Amino acid sequence: MVSCASALTRRAQVHSFRGSLSSFGSSVLDCLFPQVCVGCGRIGDHICSQCATHLPLLVGPVCPACGQPQPSGMLCHSCASTRRSISAVRSVFRFEGTIRTAIHELKYRNLRAIAPALAEHLDEYLRSWQLDVDFLVPVPLHKKRLRERGYNQAELLTAALAGMCGVPMRKGSLRRTGGTMSQVRTRDAQERHRNVADAFTCPDASLSAKRILLIDDVCTTGATLEACATALRSAGVHEVLGLTVAREM
Repeated sequence: MVSCASALTRRAQVHSFRGSLSSFGSSVLDCLFPQVCVGCGRIGDHICSQCATHLPLLVGPVCPACGQPQPSGMLCHSCASTRRSISAVRSVFRFEGTIRTAIHELKYRNLRAIAPALAEHLDEYLRSWQLDVDFLVPVPLHKKRLRERGYNQAELLTAALAGMCGVPMRKGSLRRTGGTMSQVRTRDAQERHRNVADAFTCPDASLSAKRILLIDDVCTTGATLEACATALRSAGVHEVLGLTVAREM
């Protein structure tokens, strides 16, 4: 049995080495620094087959607009009383357990290589949703945070998903212009919405009359996705939908 502490230590060491040697071929890296399961620490895959069977799927019924669990399967009170720019949001998992760890490793610990594994679940969900969209658009980071982190996790997920489903990604079509604080630091839903209000712009006129699917890692209140959708709709986009790996409950 691998202890939690030793698994975390080994995972951090492997991720650090793999990040610093990213110019090597993946097969060479796998030999030198094999993939470690983010759930249990086993060698082999970023999410091993055993942990994969226990991933926290977000099952219905849900509100057809915001995607939150809703026993009736009808619009929740908030969506029924509010006009929104985004037509529908769906999430594959609840933001807990192995999925929470996986997203944290991708987002904060440079485990970029896990993006395709997470994108496979997005692709499976997208096929079951049977959406007909023109482009995939990642939720952008502010340029300051992009410089600090070195990459945008939503863009990595979108690029991997685009390669799987065949829907092209439009990088740069949506920009984050507001110097907002991290949504993680906000206190409640109202502050989250205020924090991202008018924080995005869409300079891409070619998206006019198109149907767009926004991609992000986690949906908490939907404030960021809604703000992105507002910018896209202002640029003439016909319809905006959202898909995330997980939803915070």
